[in-house]
Amino acid sequence: MSFITACCQISEEACAVNGNVIVRKDEQSADSWFKQLYKELALDYPKFYKMDMLAQAGFLASEFIKKAFPELVSSYADDEIALLFANSESSSDTDIRFKESFQKRKSPSPSLFVYTLPNIVLGELAIRNKFYGENMFAVFPKFAPEFFLQYGSVMLATGSKAVLAGWLNILKGKVEVSVFLIEENKADGLPFNKENIIKCVGLADQA
Repeated sequence: MSFITACCQISEEACAVNGNVIVRKDEQSADSWFKQLYKELALDYPKFYKMDMLAQAGFLASEFIKKAFPELVSSYADDEIALLFANSESSSDTDIRFKESFQKRKSPSPSLFVYTLPNIVLGELAIRNKFYGENMFAVFPKFAPEFFLQYGSVMLATGSKAVLAGWLNILKGKVEVSVFLIEENKADGLPFNKENIIKCVGLADQA
């Protein structure tokens, strides 16, 4: 049987791991919210600053899960952790910025163009963690818990030992970030089912 063993949620105001708030946004800080979270993690990964917000969102949530469960990466071979993500906005936030860079400068920004596909976040996570298992990023009109349940189950049935999954929506200040870890044969979490996926993502009104 498979279980959801960890979950990180990031909203516009707070970051929580397994339901416990870890950080609240400091409105007085000169740093952006995501930069505050990065500093909270005390990481040395300069590439973070080159990422778009969608990639930063996936990066931060996965790092908070790793911080809470440091054995995650060492417990599995490189190809045993699959990545399964989705959203409803695709890379629209970066697409808008890319369009504006062309309109203002008459020359599109190559650094933004790199992130005009939503699945680039998967590449950033794979590079950072050496996650070389199966991966998928889907775009739906709204949150689709059945997708995570069905596709995650297929991944686990075809060789993956764990799945790092998440709903990542970033657009014009809206932040819907929920990343959760699904593991086989771990009885210390929530059963991997539709109800618990909805609970982890926190979008019951959209399911």
